[in-house]
Amino acid sequence: MGKRLKKLKKIRIHREGTSELAISMILIIVLAIGLWFAFDTKIPFWISILGLGTAWMLALNFYRCPIRYFNGDTHKMVVAPADGKIVVIEEVDENVYFHDKRLLISIFMSPLNVHANWFPVDGKVKFVSHHNGNYHKAWLPKASEENEHADIMITTPEGEDVLVRQIAGAMARRIVTYAKAEEECNIDEHLGFIKLGSRVDVYLPIGTEVRVRMDQPTTGDQTVLAVLK
Repeated sequence: MGKRLKKLKKIRIHREGTSELAISMILIIVLAIGLWFAFDTKIPFWISILGLGTAWMLALNFYRCPIRYFNGDTHKMVVAPADGKIVVIEEVDENVYFHDKRLLISIFMSPLNVHANWFPVDGKVKFVSHHNGNYHKAWLPKASEENEHADIMITTPEGEDVLVRQIAGAMARRIVTYAKAEEECNIDEHLGFIKLGSRVDVYLPIGTEVRVRMDQPTTGDQTVLAVLK
């Protein structure tokens, strides 16, 4: 599945944030007009504009959605599903779906990262499952199993099952998953979106060749995490 479907739709601001950004901008404008005429001094106006304008720009940065395509053959490639930093590379016992050892690679996403998620491999979505839970800090080991999360199982063209887990964090209280069971997927497509700081886990077969190191920054749909055996 080396050839990938090239999406022509160009998203500059993620659709998850367009309505919130528009509404908040309108409210800021209304408040600014009110403050301009409400006081003889313009100090309240400028203080409000500076504070609210900064907050709005941070929100704009959070909802940005770069247009990216992976350059290269995707055969057996595992690409980072999110922007962030590698916080886990280890073999773990996965007892929910595989009931054996798996290679776990985890990416922590800070509030300053792009929060769109991409599919890490080409293939077909086997199933999607959402689980309610707690909101521990996303980088803690127990967050993977105890926090609210969404599981997406993907079967690659070679028949390998790869599990992707979107995990809510202490601040992230909304997980959006676009993946649908039985649909074809590729690494240039959006898998979903997580609001605020969060984490994405990728469970791979033992023997997979790791291409990243601990604390390495990742770029979604660009950084190669691993190569399947």
